[in-house]
Amino acid sequence: MKRKNLYDVLVIGSGAAGLTLALQLDKKLRVALISKSTLKGGASWLAQGGIAAVFDKDDSADAHIEDTLVAGAGLCHQDSVRYVVENGPSAVTWLINQGVDFTLDSDQVHYHLTQEGGHSHRRILHSADATGKAVTSTLVEQVIARENIEIYEHHCAVDLVTQTDDAGKPRCSGAYLLDIDTSEVSLFQAKTVVLASGGASKAYLYTSNPDGASGDGLAMAWRRGCRVANLEFNQFHPTCLYHPKAKSSLITEALRGEGALLKLPDGSRFMDKFHADGELAPRDVVARAIDFEMKRLGCDSVFLDISHKPAKFITEHFPTVYENCLKFNIDITKEPIPVVPAAHYTCGGVMVDKQGQTDLQSLYAIGETAFTGLHGANRMASNSLLECLVYAQAAAKDINQSIAKMTPLEPLKDWDESRVSSSDEDVVISHNWDELRRFMWDYVGIVRNDKRLQRAQHRIKLLQNEIQEFYGNHKITRDLLELRNLATVSELIIGCAQQRKESRGLHYTTDYPNLATTAKDTIMQPINFAGDNHTKTD
Repeated sequence: MKRKNLYDVLVIGSGAAGLTLALQLDKKLRVALISKSTLKGGASWLAQGGIAAVFDKDDSADAHIEDTLVAGAGLCHQDSVRYVVENGPSAVTWLINQGVDFTLDSDQVHYHLTQEGGHSHRRILHSADATGKAVTSTLVEQVIARENIEIYEHHCAVDLVTQTDDAGKPRCSGAYLLDIDTSEVSLFQAKTVVLASGGASKAYLYTSNPDGASGDGLAMAWRRGCRVANLEFNQFHPTCLYHPKAKSSLITEALRGEGALLKLPDGSRFMDKFHADGELAPRDVVARAIDFEMKRLGCDSVFLDISHKPAKFITEHFPTVYENCLKFNIDITKEPIPVVPAAHYTCGGVMVDKQGQTDLQSLYAIGETAFTGLHGANRMASNSLLECLVYAQAAAKDINQSIAKMTPLEPLKDWDESRVSSSDEDVVISHNWDELRRFMWDYVGIVRNDKRLQRAQHRIKLLQNEIQEFYGNHKITRDLLELRNLATVSELIIGCAQQRKESRGLHYTTDYPNLATTAKDTIMQPINFAGDNHTKTD
């Protein structure tokens, strides 16, 4: 008999967004926190750069807002940008009060603020070059200490479940979860469900993200009737370590903020040909420039060089990058780093309002899973962790205020796998996984055109048929669930890209190289749309 799990709030995802929300919930609420691997196994843990917030007297909220709007290439929602920026300092202060040690300046009083691409001021708080680790480890300690939070590591969400409320509208009331260690599927029921499961960069062959970035929350929300928006805007981080044994090894943008130079194999610089800000140009510009030069020259990588700086400066400011590169016999104090662009951040997502509420009642989405309107056509560096904090706090506040009014949950059926069998052909999963990620990289990558997108659309439909047939006949595994979700999100990415007949921000197509007259979001609505035409997310 499978165990029964009844909670007030089910949080799917244990990165910065999920941890922050769990800690902001009323301590009287019974909370289940779900982690696909360990609490320290997500993308937040790997974040190197920092958190953008106005802490310098010479900086201002208006300047931060303007920088974000410029980077977003006309698609940012100004109200969302202002909301995040103005609530940023208090959100970061909360983080500091939890015990996060941000790097101090030489006076040991003020925080050391660095500058990254697109920012007009130094406003990036950081903990050396391992900010994600510092933030996540602190929040994990706090979560473990909370008696009302039950932690489920090595659990993978299968699908959301819904019930009908008194008015006949669907309401999210839990999820089926796979225990990866035991292969058991259990029903977790909750009055409210929060998707904080990250983005979908594993849809691409090369990525800076951990293996879990398979778009689970996006796919599950879509299947239950939620709209998605702007999924064509996939940010490719310009600089990931290029080495046959290096997996998902990001080289932080902060290196360029502190003077690192991008060079061709012959040692010459090239960024000044593409943008007046050179190495500090927005990420989409830098990624396209590297992609262009690699294809023009037929080279495997370009090089990022900070070796002209003092060795002590490098090792003190970038100890993580220094140590990681040494593992591959690259001494960044003496030689340049071979780098390539890699899929890094999903700028679009599940549509939400200012409280993180989706189209489906009692379902919230925060962090990289959500589309808030903050990033527009291009996420500005270090705005993502800020968005995690601000929207997690907003969603927690809304849940705390509304959960008492929710009607009790009706019992639901347990997971039924009586008609499926174990597979002895898992090669199907691994083959489809490889095929999907390769054609997404080739056809829906940094540079696109209509013909490439058509090819991708044709292939994704064939893959979807194979995956659904396999899913319907065999017991589920983590690999199968992630493949199913990546295929769904990839189809949505392709669909969004086909709708956008222009080049804007991260979406660059050779068939439409110019901006359209009017900047519009690309919104996709499922046939089982859970909302109505007047939902708050419009």
